Amino acid sequence: GFLHLGGLRTALYNYIFAKKHQGTFILRVEDTDQNRVVPGAAEGIEDMLDWAGIPPDESPRRGGSFGPYQQSHRLDLYKSASDVLLERGAAYRCFCTPQRLELLKKEALRSQQTPRYDNRCRHLTPTEVSEKLSQGLDWVVRFRLEKGVEPFQDLVYGWSKHEVADVEGDPVILKGDGFPTYHLANVVDDHYMSISHVLRGTEWLTSTSKHLLLYKAFGWDPPQFAHLPLLLNKDGGKLSKRQGDIFLERFAQDGYLPEALLDIITNCGSGFAEKQMGRTLEELISQFEIGRITTHSALLELEKIPEFNRIHLTRHIENEGLRQKLIREVQLLVERVYGDQQVDQEVLEKEYVERVLLLRKGHISFLKNLVSSDYSYLWVRPSVSREQLQTISAEVDEIGKLVLGLMTRQAAVLTVEELNKDLRSLQKQTKETKYSSMMKLLRLALSGQQHGPSVAEMMVTLGPKEVCGRIRKALSS
Repeated sequence: GFLHLGGLRTALYNYIFAKKHQGTFILRVEDTDQNRVVPGAAEGIEDMLDWAGIPPDESPRRGGSFGPYQQSHRLDLYKSASDVLLERGAAYRCFCTPQRLELLKKEALRSQQTPRYDNRCRHLTPTEVSEKLSQGLDWVVRFRLEKGVEPFQDLVYGWSKHEVADVEGDPVILKGDGFPTYHLANVVDDHYMSISHVLRGTEWLTSTSKHLLLYKAFGWDPPQFAHLPLLLNKDGGKLSKRQGDIFLERFAQDGYLPEALLDIITNCGSGFAEKQMGRTLEELISQFEIGRITTHSALLELEKIPEFNRIHLTRHIENEGLRQKLIREVQLLVERVYGDQQVDQEVLEKEYVERVLLLRKGHISFLKNLVSSDYSYLWVRPSVSREQLQTISAEVDEIGKLVLGLMTRQAAVLTVEELNKDLRSLQKQTKETKYSSMMKLLRLALSGQQHGPSVAEMMVTLGPKEVCGRIRKALSS
């Protein structure tokens, strides 16, 4: 399927672990369950890893020395591996029909037991196997689970072992369609791809003893395993792919910065000395210690992601190189949102957009905030007549001259605090206009709106040149 926050977290921990130890981060597409394959998902995963800034070193798209990196293209390898196990007696052909297996399952559930295969075909003689093969019966390959598994040291959970033979039947490792199951495919691939470390979700912890039995049957050395605790909702429930709001495509479309997502999924988890908002990828790599990952589930507070995005957007705005990209994005956003309202090209000039970004830094969580209705005054110059302004105050000319004079004097640096004081001083120089009326008049002249940010904030964001231009236009229309 497509990449979601849980998958991103697993990929990120693999990435930062590999980079910290000068290793190689490998993306392998596990598409052996053909019923669950989603068209375009494999390409989408790689697209999203690129977008997130954690591209794999080897993958279906990039290639590498151990390809192909898509399991459906490696079927001959799995067939050969299963043949080896059959020859050694570590695996056997199972001819049980789906109907028989379903009856076993129903009987177990009726007896309130965990469904498991009863290993019936394990005891077939070579003659019986040959007879069934000659009859053209369908078959799968099952691995013989043996008792007495050896403990292994997980890099997160410590020493662990699970007597899988006591709780489950012999697992299928090669299906009737020639595709392997996860158990066989990953053991074979990890061996032939020279994988040194596997970081995966904790749901695979109990299967690891089974995988180690497979390694032993092949006579191979296993990699080291680290099982990552689950990423859960704030209420402790599992992140649901059905929610739709945890897929990376949605975050990318909604204007989230990838750095914000990488930050929050590591901030709510573990692996670092302390919690700290605003970490960059470089800081994540340098500060990460696998021994610091705890076995507690990580609780993801989705409602906090905008705040993480605000922090990283501020960093982007402060970085001159990254700011140039943001300027272009804002220009495109303005043209898309306000294009039919005859946006004056002057408000799309690089210098003006850059000023707006620098002044709104820390106040916005997303670039799209700048094209919301509250900020429409920045991009669409109002068409306000002198008559409209005179309905608010007859002292239109006097107020206009006072503000133009103030803007000329204040051209250097404007602050909301100073402007508020100055505007109150100006109001006292009028004969009969109240402060509230003067603010209403200025708001209308500057934005054409009756609501929005404070007049002082508008003036600071627009800048002296734009404020003067709009007031002169209103007075002369």
